Amino acid sequence: MDAVHDNKPPESVTAVLRVFGLLMALSERKEMSISDLSIRLAMPKATVYRFLQTMKSLGFVYQEPESERYGLTMKLFELGAKVLQHVDMLELAKSQMQILSEKTLETIHLGVLADGEVVYVHKVDARHYLGMYSRVGRRAPVYATAIGKAMLAWEKPARRDAIIADLCFIRVQKNSVTSAEQFLAELESTRQRGYGLDNQEFEEHVICISVPIFDHWNDVVGGLSISIPEFRFDPDRQEEYANLLITAGREVSQALGCSVYPPDQK
Repeated sequence: MDAVHDNKPPESVTAVLRVFGLLMALSERKEMSISDLSIRLAMPKATVYRFLQTMKSLGFVYQEPESERYGLTMKLFELGAKVLQHVDMLELAKSQMQILSEKTLETIHLGVLADGEVVYVHKVDARHYLGMYSRVGRRAPVYATAIGKAMLAWEKPARRDAIIADLCFIRVQKNSVTSAEQFLAELESTRQRGYGLDNQEFEEHVICISVPIFDHWNDVVGGLSISIPEFRFDPDRQEEYANLLITAGREVSQALGCSVYPPDQK
């Protein structure tokens, strides 16, 4: 007689699925009873109780003494925070920068803020013969670059104001802003527009478009930009470039744990 085979997963796999089912259910409410969980997960009360007691002993679940309902502790959050500490923005951004390069054929930069300046930490060169001159490690004024504008436009107000207060506004090109008042107005325009724009403010005859990158705290940690020589720039494609950047910025930010792109920092 042939043995009867079924598609049921091994008992150990079932146990793991049940644990994650409990975690997901508990994450959706502050506290739940054994009866609620039993109904929600179609799991016997005795099984729910057994798993909860084990999770409680490991520190992932607490039990309210009066109501005897269960909830999640901060231990899961702590684990998630430890994982995110090891996520490398540069590595996550590289693939998106390559996609941007293939779609636009222009120079793509990744920049961060350091001591009130933008520092370029990665670059993909333009596919065209002529592109923007830059190098990894090069610094640029935050007020004269699209990346600088994109980062400060979504920076928390207190930190943004502190950074601006320490800036020395020197005219880099004829289009560069030269005062804190001008820069604040430009940051507001950047937020309204949805991306940073540098119209020959840092490099003559070069136009740059940029968006910010956010981490799991929804804090600004970097910026992506496309740099286009003026003679090759088509104003009708500006929104197209911006949308490509926004998609890339969102992908990197979400991989870093950002919950909403872009977050409201006001």
